[in-house]
Amino acid sequence: MNVLQKAFSSKNHHWRLRWLIAGTFAIVFMLEYSTPPDYVFGYLYIGPILLANSRLSRVATFQITLVASLLTLTNVWLPPNKSIGVSTLASRLIAVMALAVTGLLSDRIRRSEEAIAQQKAQIRAQEQLNRMREDFVSTLTHDLKTPLLGAIETIKAFQRGEFGAVTAAQQKVLEMMTRSHRTSLQMVETLLDVYRNDSEGLRLNLQLVDLAVLAEDAIATLQELAANRRVHLSVSFADSDFRHALWVEGDPLQLQRVFANLITNSINHSPRGGKVAIILESQPNHQVVKVLDEGPGITSDELPHLFERFYQGASDRQAKGSGLGLYLTRQIIEAHKGSLWAENHVPQGALFGFRLPVAVKPG
Repeated sequence: MNVLQKAFSSKNHHWRLRWLIAGTFAIVFMLEYSTPPDYVFGYLYIGPILLANSRLSRVATFQITLVASLLTLTNVWLPPNKSIGVSTLASRLIAVMALAVTGLLSDRIRRSEEAIAQQKAQIRAQEQLNRMREDFVSTLTHDLKTPLLGAIETIKAFQRGEFGAVTAAQQKVLEMMTRSHRTSLQMVETLLDVYRNDSEGLRLNLQLVDLAVLAEDAIATLQELAANRRVHLSVSFADSDFRHALWVEGDPLQLQRVFANLITNSINHSPRGGKVAIILESQPNHQVVKVLDEGPGITSDELPHLFERFYQGASDRQAKGSGLGLYLTRQIIEAHKGSLWAENHVPQGALFGFRLPVAVKPG
């Protein structure tokens, strides 16, 4: 019933508009034919043309423009027995040109508005599709955590011998399975964090943090991974031979993830027997961290895209993964009002670095 009422109301509105246009034509017509031809009232037809363009079809607008132009010209000869000068004819032609230009420009504006409305509708549809897709991925990744956690706990139970004795060979297999499941869980959590940060923003628990401590903790955590790949990890201070603190205001958990992501990335792309160096540098306004590896480096085509979501690249340097680690790193650094960059390191390898604003030292 509501749809019928709207259709009926729209139809009545069109009829009222048509009567308004017809009434305007009648008034202008009377003015034209009740006064000498020197008085040109045809310009008043511009009003009905604009009304028709805004509410009626393009065909109706064209018809109204054509009728208005003909009526403006007809008044030169009708009623007859009137002397017509060149100036009067020129005025009439100028009025007809004005009507034609009004119709043409109003039609172009109408088409532009329709194109803009269509583009806006497409953008809204695309945004809605993106939200639905991201909501789906977020829900899926969240649901995947439960079976992964359950599998890890089950494997731990096997390792503890709760289901019977476990041989040394079986323990190695179980440890490999545990590492594989933890890697999968970490990828799922990273994906979940990326979508949450994009939609809600990254929430930081800010406090004074020493980047030197975070670097040493990250190296200790990743020492086993580096040993398995026969990669040597080291930390040094660019401006001093002695260890010193690099204080920033940040979220220690999130910054720890930055160190883990960058160092893991360098380990994965380092050759066996290679080195990964973490260099800490204090500047007047920033604390700078650089992670250098001895891998194959980064191609010029890949450099602008390294920190994009899901970017994995096509060179030999890119290891298999989700393509989210560096993107999450960028989210974290930018949330801390810092900057992140990558470049090739001479003579070989890549450098990933970030800088954060210096914080006032405690005490």
